[in-house]
Amino acid sequence: MPKTPLHPSPPPLEANDVAIVGGGTVLWFVAFLALLPFQGTLSDHGHGTWPWICLSGGLLGLIGLWYCRARRDAIARDRAAEAANRTTDDAQRAPGDDGQGPATRSD
Repeated sequence: MPKTPLHPSPPPLEANDVAIVGGGTVLWFVAFLALLPFQGTLSDHGHGTWPWICLSGGLLGLIGLWYCRARRDAIARDRAAEAANRTTDDAQRAPGDDGQGPATRSD
């Protein structure tokens, strides 16, 4: 059986997590509001917990939204600090310096 060549893994995809979690949270709250008028009918058929499950999903979505925003902001701060460090390192480096420390000569 011939071996297939291995390819490097692609970089991870970046998604707008805040928008995704926010959209899901809105859907949970809309489902809660849509089911609330039918609470009596749902209870009669043994599904009285459905609106409260939707409300729980919306509230947990708010926690997830808070987490995603904090994560997004932390990543942005880390990237800004990394870029600032890279700029500072480049400015301090002498022309022709490869950043590998002192050069050694063999005479």
